Amino acid sequence: MDRLWTPWRLSYVTDASAQAPGCIFCAALEAPAGEPLIVHLGSRAIVMLNKFPYNNGHLMVVPHRHVGRLVELDRDELAEVMTLCQASERVLAQLYAPHGFNMGLNLGKAAGAGIEGHLHMHIVPRWNGDTNFISVVGETRVLPEELPATATRLRAAFSEIFT
Repeated sequence: MDRLWTPWRLSYVTDASAQAPGCIFCAALEAPAGEPLIVHLGSRAIVMLNKFPYNNGHLMVVPHRHVGRLVELDRDELAEVMTLCQASERVLAQLYAPHGFNMGLNLGKAAGAGIEGHLHMHIVPRWNGDTNFISVVGETRVLPEELPATATRLRAAFSEIFT
């Protein structure tokens, strides 16, 4: 059996603060200027990178308000979430030229929500053939670009759209 060593994950899996109760999205919103994963701050929602992405450019659109269901958003929040989803698709298409996208919400634990209480829409760019043996057999993602580089590219593209 082959082994893929990922020593950078040890601090995450052993760090009690990383597993402490609380909402990662609310924590990110408390200090958005200091949150390196936020690539766009809207008036009612944010766009941020997924810390453990399926692919490069894996974004999440998250309302500011801590709500767990789509029906709990008011019209203005819903409109901004969808506007930011559309902008995310546009930005990712421009910067990464994916062949398609997966977009979705996981509402509730039974639906696969990792953060149940705070709704978030996933936007995952996809390329023909991007699912290779290592993801299927090794349950490991291979990502060719580091998150800080992705964040820099995306912030510049979002600022062009929203200025």
